[in-house]
Amino acid sequence: MPKLHQYDYIFAIGLIFCALDAYNIGANDVANSFATSVSSRSLTMKQACFLAAICEFLGAVLVGAKVSGTIKNGIISLSSFRDNPGVQMLGFTCALVASATWLMIATRNSWPVSTTYSIVSALAGVGVALGGPGVVQWGWNGGKGLGTIFAGFAIAPSIAAGFGGVVYLITKYAVLKRKNQIRNALYISPVYFFTVAAVLTMSIIYKGSPSLNLDELPTVTIALAIVLTGLVVAVLSILFWLPYVYCKVVRKDYTLRIWHFFYGPLLWKRQPPADAANIVAGHVPDYRVRDRDNANATLPTDAAQADASRELTPQGSHEGEKDVEFDAVPQQQQPRTAAPLAEVEDEDKNTTPQIEGLWILPRNLWIIVRYKLIAGLTKGVNFDVHAAQAGKKGKEAERIAAMHQQVDQYGNETEHLYSFLQVMTACTNSFAHGANDVANAVGPFSAIYYVWANGVVTPKNTPTPTWILAFGGAMIVIGLATYGYNMMAALGNRLTLMSPSRGFSMEFGAAITVLLASQYGIPVSTTMCITGATAGVGIISGGFKAVNWRAFGWIFLGWVLTVPVAGTAAGCLTGLFINAPHW
Repeated sequence: MPKLHQYDYIFAIGLIFCALDAYNIGANDVANSFATSVSSRSLTMKQACFLAAICEFLGAVLVGAKVSGTIKNGIISLSSFRDNPGVQMLGFTCALVASATWLMIATRNSWPVSTTYSIVSALAGVGVALGGPGVVQWGWNGGKGLGTIFAGFAIAPSIAAGFGGVVYLITKYAVLKRKNQIRNALYISPVYFFTVAAVLTMSIIYKGSPSLNLDELPTVTIALAIVLTGLVVAVLSILFWLPYVYCKVVRKDYTLRIWHFFYGPLLWKRQPPADAANIVAGHVPDYRVRDRDNANATLPTDAAQADASRELTPQGSHEGEKDVEFDAVPQQQQPRTAAPLAEVEDEDKNTTPQIEGLWILPRNLWIIVRYKLIAGLTKGVNFDVHAAQAGKKGKEAERIAAMHQQVDQYGNETEHLYSFLQVMTACTNSFAHGANDVANAVGPFSAIYYVWANGVVTPKNTPTPTWILAFGGAMIVIGLATYGYNMMAALGNRLTLMSPSRGFSMEFGAAITVLLASQYGIPVSTTMCITGATAGVGIISGGFKAVNWRAFGWIFLGWVLTVPVAGTAAGCLTGLFINAPHW
């Protein structure tokens, strides 16, 4: 039974704004994990939301507790509450109110701000209101103070840019710039699978579920687990993924379906359709961004890729394949032109039946449910992100198009190979985000719950209940599914030209940065990590002119504004309620 029933209203308010904070984290921050995948057409919005639901939730529940302890106990000195549990409940509730409100405003205006900095600044504001500047841990504080967190302004983007740039450099000169792109991509892919699997394994072990205590295993055991997991995934990629993509990309087997993936080595003997050799496009998705709307545009082709790729064919596989040009676009093919966002919205309005008469009439109730309620709930998974990222007609669209012209685009077949890796890295990033950023909402609320249930100020180290982590993870997923599109429209191709190979490098560089930081309990901002990785890959890809520095400037301004806005709002709320007249 709770011991502080007189503060039930504070607990209820804290629960509501914890939900709102987690919802806006999903809407504002989860786009960081999947915006590149959706922008490069490796995933649709529906697929991204489905994968995010799994990865975010598992990351929050399994490995979110360690970082939430930093948010809950590492920012404000516990002595500032003077052993008054009611004051602690009020302080953390005001922090959640300020953080959630600022994130809601930022998300509504498509500002990709740092959700981590929002709650940290709010907690600092609460500390100043309660006991002055001295109660806030401004320094390093063993990796848990404000000094550690705000160092991320420079550290997180720089490290992520370095990781992302190095990954893309390897990809660019080991595969994309080589004469036989497809052959090289197929050869090097198992190495990528091994590396991605190893990083994901490290995230589970080093930040693993507290109940499993995986990070306390002997060093040799941990090293073996990481290496063996990576090797198993690499071997499985050779046995199942390699023959599948070989049939799809090299043999152009357009009859191949996703379930054929599980045929594994049997696919080496699968005969493609008789007309497969004459196919020049359509057997793999069109990942191009810059030239999609130009019917006369063709990408560089390499007929020798077919001969080189056949070197991978084992005995007993299909023989006699003809030399064909890869990624040649038929001149008669009509390009698909994405309608501007405003036109899409106008079309939706014109096709919606109008309510006539009383709203309670059966026909009007059906219109409300079908075209208002259901359409509103599903708008997030049906939104045309690519049309929105092209920019509005006029100078904005011209500026984005000019930026894209600075970047080379590579063959669809080669990019298709990296789309699988990009999905893996997106899931890794999403898992890391769920583990790292769920703390921003549930950390303060877990303190509220502990005080409300036990009637005492929280001790230095208290566990975060699993149901709170699950609640936060669920709200993050709902936020992405219903409103994440608003942030995805502001990222992706608006920052630099996207493709599966570039997106893979960005996501993997950001994932490594987030996972390493979370291992040490440092709540870095995923926004800063993916932003830095995007800039790093963009520079390596096409130089400084290939990056939309104006957009990056607005993003950086949002990071800076978050600190005074959230901190001042939380401090004022706390000071107002603590010192309010009462009778």
